[in-house]
Amino acid sequence: MVIHTVRQGDTLYALSRKYGVTVQKIIADNSLENIDHLVIGQAIVIDVDSVRHTVLPGESLYSIARMYNTTVFRILSANPGITDPSAISVGQIIIIPFATEKLGTMEANGYALTDIDNATLEKTLPHLTYLSIFSYRVKPDGSLAPIQDGPLIEAARRQSVAPMMVITNTKESGGFGSELVNTILTSESLQNTLLDNVASIMKEKNYYGLNIDFEYIFPRDKENYNNFLRKTVNRMHSLGYIVVTALAPKTNGSQPGLLYEAHDYATHGILADHVILMTYEWGYLMGPPRAVAPVNLVEDVLVYAVSVMPSKKIFMGIPNYGYDWTLPFVRGTAARPLTNVGAVNLAAQVGARIQFDQTAQTPFFNYYDKSGRQHIVWFEDARSIEAKLKLVGKYSLGGVSYWTINSFFPQNWVVQDNMFDTKKVL
Repeated sequence: MVIHTVRQGDTLYALSRKYGVTVQKIIADNSLENIDHLVIGQAIVIDVDSVRHTVLPGESLYSIARMYNTTVFRILSANPGITDPSAISVGQIIIIPFATEKLGTMEANGYALTDIDNATLEKTLPHLTYLSIFSYRVKPDGSLAPIQDGPLIEAARRQSVAPMMVITNTKESGGFGSELVNTILTSESLQNTLLDNVASIMKEKNYYGLNIDFEYIFPRDKENYNNFLRKTVNRMHSLGYIVVTALAPKTNGSQPGLLYEAHDYATHGILADHVILMTYEWGYLMGPPRAVAPVNLVEDVLVYAVSVMPSKKIFMGIPNYGYDWTLPFVRGTAARPLTNVGAVNLAAQVGARIQFDQTAQTPFFNYYDKSGRQHIVWFEDARSIEAKLKLVGKYSLGGVSYWTINSFFPQNWVVQDNMFDTKKVL
């Protein structure tokens, strides 16, 4: 696999010839719409293990290695017939290796909203272990608001992907309800009613397991949540189901804030089968502009998480979206959500150059709209996905979880498939 950063003068035809891959495959693997106008700084993923290079006059192994963004050592390893690196000849065929050494096997969860396009779902499922269908909304009486999840469950099982039932404390009016979840967590009878309803739906719908996404829990309900999780795991395990929980991105056990305090990493690490760390939304809809999931800040969360829970239980969250902020940022104003493919298309439309922040390991660009207002866009590309997936190997994590898979981002899957084998549990 090659991740090529577009430079001045690059064309799809030239990339096709350079790497020996058809134009059609490059277009498909990168979901390219502006095929006649690549964006300078744009990441293009090339799914190839090696290419044959014919040495031209004036070339050396060093210049060839720079041309293909590789090393002389890797070229020599792939060409044992080269005994004198300084004595290559014009017309000589040299193999340029691009095979990505896999980091192992992992599991991948994808959250899907029920309105996901069927074609997007079908193209994404081969790359997943679990499909978490978002979501059954818990009501104050322990009942659950119904969703149209049948077609997604059937599609998942056809492709050997385990469907996960997601329950949330979201309110009918939107947002997560602290009072709502408090009502459940402080009543044994309501918890029993809720778990009865969950078990009934899981059996009826043929779910594989339960994903609990309770957020903005009052700090005073921390132990109540732990006890509820303990009860839930015992009940679900007795019925043959697994239990997954979603947790806010914490960097220490005493991190203050309504989002964090009731999420007890150590206890969830003991009880749950898997824990999804929601390592995104540093840059968020109503907040100031920044990368949605800066790798350096994601890593800070992982360092804490692996210190208090088994690393193989951890699924690192990865966002599948970006935001467009108007500058200067004014608190109380919202950014515009973008798909990752849509962000590149926007850059092409406005004539922007894509840059790459080395600390956050995330692409961004600036532009001016028709009203003369400046904007900044942060999003994900093949480079940022690769950087995040390297953390899975570095910390021996169990896998990743994508929020959400409702927009198709083919670069993600080319990178994932080159770096890991994805485990199937069905």
